[in-house]
Amino acid sequence: MAEQSLVFSFFLIFTGAAILATLALYTRQPLLVAYIVLGALLGPYGLSLVTDTALLADISHIGIIFLLFLLGLDMQPSHLLHMLKKATLVAIASSLIFMATGYGASLLFGFSQIEALIIGAALMFSSTIIGIKLLPTTVLHHRHTGELVVGLLLLQDVIAILVLLLLYSGNNEEQSGALAFLKTLAALPLMTAGAFLFVRYVLLRLLQSFDRFHEYIFLLALGWCLGMAELAQAIGLSAEMGAFVAGVTLATSPISQYIATSLKPLRDFFLILFFFSIGASFNLALVDAILVPSLVMTALVLALKPVVFRFLLIRISESKKLAWEIGFRLGQISEFSLLIAYLATSAALIGQEASHVIQATTILTFLFSSYLVIFNFPSPIAISDRLRKD
Repeated sequence: MAEQSLVFSFFLIFTGAAILATLALYTRQPLLVAYIVLGALLGPYGLSLVTDTALLADISHIGIIFLLFLLGLDMQPSHLLHMLKKATLVAIASSLIFMATGYGASLLFGFSQIEALIIGAALMFSSTIIGIKLLPTTVLHHRHTGELVVGLLLLQDVIAILVLLLLYSGNNEEQSGALAFLKTLAALPLMTAGAFLFVRYVLLRLLQSFDRFHEYIFLLALGWCLGMAELAQAIGLSAEMGAFVAGVTLATSPISQYIATSLKPLRDFFLILFFFSIGASFNLALVDAILVPSLVMTALVLALKPVVFRFLLIRISESKKLAWEIGFRLGQISEFSLLIAYLATSAALIGQEASHVIQATTILTFLFSSYLVIFNFPSPIAISDRLRKD
């Protein structure tokens, strides 16, 4: 029965997505909007046709892992290190500004100190999915833009992991929380070094020996990506970071572009599930209670993030045009914000209203930010033929 239920859920999701995507294309709307609206419509708070949203969210998480793996395959390690050094100050300064803004606004709406801190933390990050999915990857003159966006997102991921560790350790002893931080700080460079050695002495030799068997290359790439994701989680990092390291360590291989092309359809399959699960998990009954604070937070994010990123990027000698573009591309909050809301609610640190303010702000900034980007900057799903670039 469970298998039939999952198959029926997939039927509803992908058939519904195909129908709404068709309408979205005819009305020149971004496809992401169609997937989120479909989730709200079919999910447990809508028509209740798809009820196991926790399972779908777990499955869709694989899409984010594949997205980061493919991103890593496009990044040369030397370029990445240069960009991370350049973007560190921007990432830290912007995160502090966004947290302070969210904290102050939350206090004005009557949330407690701890709720205001967690809402502020949720506003610090930008979406890896939105930022990368709407970024052209094959156009040469966007290469520098892509490297800056990726560098900032990766640094934000590191900050997000530290925030999540704080939440994870909320129910543990103080010593275990301190040990978790130390382990995380040591884990990333050790995992990266080990991955480079494994790729050089094992993986590349296997690829060279059996490069005629495309099915084997596909399986080896999947195993490497998901294996590194699991390893990262086991040592206190995020699965996404493990997948990215897996991609970067393979980026210098001549087979990397073949792997990237092979995995793109699989990535898109899981990302549709991800956006559906966002819409489906939102409790529509709380809309009245959270509408005003969510709209205010959304307006603050959409107005403040482009301005802050523009100001900080100009300070590191980027052009005004590029600084504006990156600011708008990162002008939303993150899927990490949803995870922060879930963990904080589970640990009884915040109430349902604060949790749903974070969720609603995430969804709204996803939608409005997507509109701003696809109407004004080059992207694979741009409405204008002039701006549509893959």
